[in-house]
This record gives sequence, structure tokens and C-alpha cells, in this order.
Amino acid sequence: MITVQLYTTLGCHLCEQALALLNGLHTELDLVIESVEIAESDELVTRYGIRIPVVTRTGSLEELGWPFNESTLKAFLTKASP
Repeated sequence: MITVQLYTTLGCHLCEQALALLNGLHTELDLVIESVEIAESDELVTRYGIRIPVVTRTGSLEELGWPFNESTLKAFLTKASP
């Protein structure tokens, strides 16, 4: 099982596309997808406000920022943690 966080905000059409890509890989990679609403934290708005959607994996410090496609996302999610 891979737990991922999708940094997002309401009304973000790119975030909706990123979530659709994650949902497409959900079963194959046994994903647990956690949506993180950046608008609820000034720190998250500062960090991700102009970069969302951003995907992270629990246990890794790496981030994958938009734009990405299914193959890039899959490679990021299955890459061994440093």
C-alpha cells in the first residue's frame, strides 16, 4: 500500500485532473489518497499556492508538481524512497 497526499484547493481544475490520474492508478498500485486542502493553512498556501497540484508520498521528502501524466506519476509513486 502506498499513501499519497494530493495538495489541492477548491475549484482547481488541474487538481481535479491530478486526482483523476491518481484514481486511475488506485487499484493497480494499492493507493491511499489523502487530499490536503491548502486553503486551510497559511503555511501550505505559501508553500504550494502557485504550484498545485502537488503529490507527495508518506515516508518521502520528494514532491511531484504539475504538470505530470500517468506514466510520470506512476514512476514517482513506485520509485524507492531515498
